[in-house]
Amino acid sequence: MISAATLKRLAKLKQKKYREAERRFLAEGRTLVEEAVVSPTQFLTDPDDVRRLSTLTTPTGPIAVFPFLDVPAKKLLEKSDRIVFLHGVQDPGNVGTAIRAAHAFGAGIALSTGTADLYNPKTVRATMGSIFHASIAREVQPLAFLEEAQASGFATIAAVPEGGERPSSLFAGKLVIVVGAEGAGLPEEVVSACRRTVTIPALAASLNAAVAASILLYEAYMRVLP
Repeated sequence: MISAATLKRLAKLKQKKYREAERRFLAEGRTLVEEAVVSPTQFLTDPDDVRRLSTLTTPTGPIAVFPFLDVPAKKLLEKSDRIVFLHGVQDPGNVGTAIRAAHAFGAGIALSTGTADLYNPKTVRATMGSIFHASIAREVQPLAFLEEAQASGFATIAAVPEGGERPSSLFAGKLVIVVGAEGAGLPEEVVSACRRTVTIPALAASLNAAVAASILLYEAYMRVLP
């Protein structure tokens, strides 16, 4: 049985500063927890304990505590030939969904400084377990990362609302696709740091980051299928 002191300490993991201090995060829900490929440091099923730790109006349980999973940006470039780089995407649901898309289409994912916290409970839930499978780097400095990616043989491609090449221009080589937040888009210096631009043809004025990332990752994935 878990002690009251331990439960109180784990409850603090709902806040970013405590997650960073302990380098651990909460994962809630059986489907999510069963996707884990690493062992939790704690696993809680008691309804009272779950209610104490849950961030949901209706707790689903169980709740497990896992060590941080992210990798350094340099390691990400070694592990993945296709990477989607989210720049300034602040909605945790969009970030989690993009991580799920990266997992689905065999890509890694980089999260810039200013992007929603990878270990926010909302982000974790939105990944539907893909947080345990995709290679993810966080707090990435955009210009330095793009420079290092290009030096490592990656094509760097910025998603822009107009004037870019069609998604069908993506190729099967190593590439980093940079996607900004809906509305704000990408800063000019980030677009300029990329070698190419791409635009998704659409009737809507803009697409949210998760949708844009999913479309572009799928286009890139199609070019490596046998």
